[in-house]
Parts: sequence; C-alpha cells; structure tokens
Amino acid sequence: MIDFFTSLFYPLEWVVAWLMVTFHAGLTALGMPEASGWTWALSIVGLVIVIRIVLIPLFVKQIKASRGMALLQPEMRKIQAKYKGKTDPASREALSRETMELYRSSGTNPFASCLPILLQAPIFFALFRVLNSGLRNEDGVGPLTGVLARQAGESTIFGARLTDTFLKTDDLNVQVLTVVMILLMSATTFTTQRQLMMKNMPASALDNPFAQQQKILLYLFPIIFAVSGVNFPVGVLLYWLTTNLWTGGQQFYVIRRMPAPGSLAEKALEARRAKRHGGTAGTTGTDGAGGAGVAGSAEAPQLRPGQRAQPKRKDRARPANGSTRAPGGKGQPRTGGDGAAGAPRAAD
Repeated sequence: MIDFFTSLFYPLEWVVAWLMVTFHAGLTALGMPEASGWTWALSIVGLVIVIRIVLIPLFVKQIKASRGMALLQPEMRKIQAKYKGKTDPASREALSRETMELYRSSGTNPFASCLPILLQAPIFFALFRVLNSGLRNEDGVGPLTGVLARQAGESTIFGARLTDTFLKTDDLNVQVLTVVMILLMSATTFTTQRQLMMKNMPASALDNPFAQQQKILLYLFPIIFAVSGVNFPVGVLLYWLTTNLWTGGQQFYVIRRMPAPGSLAEKALEARRAKRHGGTAGTTGTDGAGGAGVAGSAEAPQLRPGQRAQPKRKDRARPANGSTRAPGGKGQPRTGGDGAAGAPRAAD
C-alpha cells in the first residue's frame, strides 16, 4: 500500500522538485550563492507563488461559494422547517430535491469551498516527501539530483537546516525557529478565516448552524496545525506560512473588490466610493449641506475665470383675480365704466 501511494505521488514530487530546481537556477543566475539556505528557501517561496497563481480561479470560487452558503442559510432553514419531523422516503427525497434546487437557482456549489484545500493537499504531501526523504536520498528526486539534494539538505536559514524538524533535533536554535514558524502559521490561518467570516458576511448570515460550524473550524484549524507542525520540516513550515500569507493578501483584495451584500466589507466599499466622490455620493437633499451642495452644483452654470454671473430675469406673479394693468398706468388695475375694479368695460 505504501509503495502504491509513493508511485501515485511521484509525478507531483517530480514537478515540485523541478520547480524548486528551476527557481534555484534562476536565483543563482541573479547572483545568489548556490549553496545558501536562503536561495533554496526562496525557491520554495517561488514554488508557492506558481501554485497559488494556478489556483486563483478556484480560490475566487471558494470565496463566492462560502459567501453563498452563508447567505442561503435563511432559505435552508425554511426548507428544513418544512420537513422537520418527517422521516418517510418521500419527504426525504423532497427535502433533498428542494435543497439542490436552491443551490442550482442561486448558482452555489457547496463543494467549491473545499477545492483549493483538496488540490493543495497532494502538493503539500509531495513537498513533504521531497524535503523529508528526497533531500536525504543519494539519488534525489527527478531533476533534483543527488548533488543538489545534499546541497539543499545541508543549507541553513537562521541556523536551521530545511530538513530539520522540532521533534528530531536537540538544537535549541532549531526548536525556537520551528516554534515561531508554527505560531505564525497558526496565527495567519486564524486571521485569514476570521477575515472571511467577520468582514464578508452580513450579520443575518452569522446566526445559523453553518456559521457556528465555521466558527468551530476557525479555532480548530490553528490548533491542528500547531499540534502537527512539530513533525514538519522547516522547509514545509516555510511553504505553509508563505501560502497563508498569500491567501490572506489575495482574500483581502477579493473581499475589498467584491464584498457580500450587507457585510461590513460592502459598507467599507460604499464609504470609499463616497470619499472618492468628495463625500457627496449617495447623499440626498435631507443630508444638510451635503445634499444642498449636490443640488447647487447641478444647477449652477460653469463660469470662466474673471466672468461674472449674470442676473436671471424673475417671472412676475399675476394678480390672483386675473386683472391686467392699464397701459402706462402705475400698477393700478384697469377699471370699467362704473369704476369697479376688474369689471368689464362698457361698449362704446
């Protein structure tokens, strides 16, 4: 069984090794020392960048799927309440059918939120194999020849080799470095998940069983990484920390540009748009000076430098009784033959 999994992951190990060697050759060509641990460490960072660029479309789908699942929870609760307590096959089939129809009509795929993690898991395992056994193998792995493998395995950063782990060393310097990296890895995981939940979800979507499960995972994942991280080589910790930083930055950009309706991120986006338009975007006449400024700017003519505003002719109100002024008179209404104001003139 072990040999089967080893052969199954070998193509990925070969790709990981090839990317590391390619970045190492490029960095060496730029003048970095060939045997330096920093050269190999930056090769791992380059590996992360390539993988995450390839996964960008799936990452965007992940954020949209997570947001969609949270926003659908009120409708999901209605469907579940409709069939609550009904265990007959027809009710179960109807519950499943209406749930899938809700997913279809909203364009939400519940499995899309897991795709980036599922696709990264084999790559993570392949890198673990390369750093944990490949660098100790005299033959190396694919393009990572035995000479390069020994060179990478003996290179150090902050006094620790890329193959060192917390549990397999007595070097205090290595243990301190791995603990710091594990804490940073756990903290970035927590921060990234919290940013997705708190800033990109409306308040109505945070009070349901799905959101409660997400909150549990918010605290569970960092603990899992902290416990399992003591078995990871320094190079793998570097890979995971780098991918967490990339995820946080990429997620910040996506949430900032495409926030969920009703979320804090959407309110922040509206505030930035209002500020960009001089604080007048979205204001009305009831907004005091802001609204008046908008109305005034829409009616006032644009003047050239040195030009005076010309007075406008004001329409004079007509008398309420419909009378007219006498020609040449001083504003007195025309009278009829009997002297009554507004009466018709007698025929000559």
